[in-house]
Amino acid sequence: MMRKINVLPLCAMLFALCVPVQAQQPTKIPRIGYLSSTDPAADAPRAGGYRAALRELGYIEGQNIAIEYRYAEGKLDRLPDLTADLVRLKVDLILVAGGDTAILPAKNATKTIPLILTGSGSDPVKAGFIESLARPGGNVTGITSFSTDLGGKRLEIIKEAVPKVARIAVLYDPTATGGAREVIEDLPVAARALKLTIQPWEVRSAGDLEKVFATLTKERADALYARSGGPGMRPANEKRIVDFALKRRLPSVYGNRRALDVVGFMYYGADVADTNRRIAYYVDKILKGAKPADLPVEQPTKFEFVINQKTAKQIGVTIPPDVLARATKIIR
Repeated sequence: MMRKINVLPLCAMLFALCVPVQAQQPTKIPRIGYLSSTDPAADAPRAGGYRAALRELGYIEGQNIAIEYRYAEGKLDRLPDLTADLVRLKVDLILVAGGDTAILPAKNATKTIPLILTGSGSDPVKAGFIESLARPGGNVTGITSFSTDLGGKRLEIIKEAVPKVARIAVLYDPTATGGAREVIEDLPVAARALKLTIQPWEVRSAGDLEKVFATLTKERADALYARSGGPGMRPANEKRIVDFALKRRLPSVYGNRRALDVVGFMYYGADVADTNRRIAYYVDKILKGAKPADLPVEQPTKFEFVINQKTAKQIGVTIPPDVLARATKIIR
């Protein structure tokens, strides 16, 4: 006689076994594109800063977010292809870490993927990247430091730190968006108000530096301002400029904070750590569903004025006490 089997307990057991399997199905984690005009080694401090700021909000690379890095390594003509690659990967957003030279190809490559400005570059309204700071429109938002508009302030602080300065050599890459405008149009106005003479020198590549250094040695400028941006002002070249200024005992001010890590004299610009935190805020908002068009583009609220006191001693400069008192950080 055939024995009757009760299938209900068997079905219940099979169902129970299926539940953990379903729960273990991998969930899609957000994928962030990272577009840089420089190389991984030079960009490491900046990228590391963004990752640290994201961790503060609970986003950990390799666990609940993935980051696709693309580096142009100073070859700006590669940026359109690198951006197109990120678009093909269907990343959820792109951090644009290369100023105007990177945001333009990114904007040309996609009108739908959110693009986050990371603080470098010129006024994004004047550049045509957004409609207004309050309502960007389109797919671009983030942070703008108006870095090309700070040159006048940098001339001012070096004049205050070293009052005898009369002639300042300005090293810049004219291919960087906003660079030529700042040096040709903005700095002369600021210089006249401070009774300074500026001597502009183009640095398009590493090969230009030797010529510039040779001329500067003959013409004896009183100080040096190295603005950031463009292939000519890559970190390796910045290091050579810092070394030259130290060797020639030239007071110097820089448009990039990293110059102070290699014995640069002074830096003035947006507070890098605070900027990184705000960029992470935009990433968080967009991953949670916010639209770039509705997120106002922010300007920095905190600025850094960093003085390297060790370098000041090496070049024989005594900085006035009132200038030291205004510094946000003194490297001793």
